[in-house]
Formats: sequence, C-alpha cells, structure tokens
Amino acid sequence: MLKRLFALGIAAAVIVFDQLSKSWIMQHFQPGGAQRVTDFFDLVYARNTGAAFSLFADQPGWQRIFFIAIALLASAVILVLLQRKSLSLMARIGLGLVLGGALANVFDRLTLGYVVDFLWFHIQQYGWPAFNVADSAIVLGAAFLIFDGMKTTPHHTPNTKTTVDRPSDEVTRCD
Repeated sequence: MLKRLFALGIAAAVIVFDQLSKSWIMQHFQPGGAQRVTDFFDLVYARNTGAAFSLFADQPGWQRIFFIAIALLASAVILVLLQRKSLSLMARIGLGLVLGGALANVFDRLTLGYVVDFLWFHIQQYGWPAFNVADSAIVLGAAFLIFDGMKTTPHHTPNTKTTVDRPSDEVTRCD
C-alpha cells in the first residue's frame, strides 16, 4: 500500500508543479510571448492543441478528445500496474512520473482546450519544440521504465553437477 502511495505522491507532485509553472507563465506572458534566458533557452507561452511536439496541432479538433482518451486509458493501465507488489522502486517512480505528466496535460486539455508549453531550447532560430513540466516528467518516467526493464535479474539454475571430458594423460604412440 505504501509503495503505491509513493508513486501516487510522485504523480501528485508532478501535477502540482506543472500546473503552478503553467499558471505563472499564463500570468506573466501573452500567448506567443517569449523571454530569452540564455543563448539557447527561452521561456515562451505556446498553446499546443496537438500531441507531443505539436503533432496534429493543425487538425480540425478531433485530437483533443482523442488525446484525452489516450491519456486516461494510459492512466488507468498505470493504476492497475501499480497494484503489482513485484514492481521495483525504479518502475514505481517511472510510472508515477508518467501518470502525473499524463494527468497534468489532460487537466489542461479539459480546462483550456490546449496544453500550455513554455520551455524552448534552441540554437539560434532552430530549436526543439516547446514543452512543459508534464512532458518532462513523461520522458523522465519512460527513461526510468526503460532502464528498469534493462536491468538483468539473476536466473535460477538447478543445482546440477557439471562434468567435463578431459583428454587422457596417456599418450598413445603410433609407429
């Protein structure tokens, strides 16, 4: 029970941090606004009606309900997975991060009709599409899950005696 609550606590923290950061951006920026922070990073206010990296943002509107449904389905699957007692700590952290990120973006889609993105990394005018804390949590959570899946676990081998055929010490001469 405590292990599951730990993952749900991570999800809740992601949602709170994500929503607070988006609220701050919406209060201090106009849509499309930007503030340079470094030569390679800007804070921006982007309204994303599409999926990750604005995929399908130019579609007529079907994507909002579709992405809400996908995120809710993924969240339900994660909640079922969190019931497993055999999950490692790394898997629980990963699932908590993905759950929090998915639900934070669902909240945006339900309340605003779009997701607020505000982190933009770039080299001059060329850059990675803007993203947010929820997106970062999803990617980090996926990395935790991949790393957890790559861990090798010792395999149980039956206690068997191994024999090795050795060549005879005796030398046979052929004349």
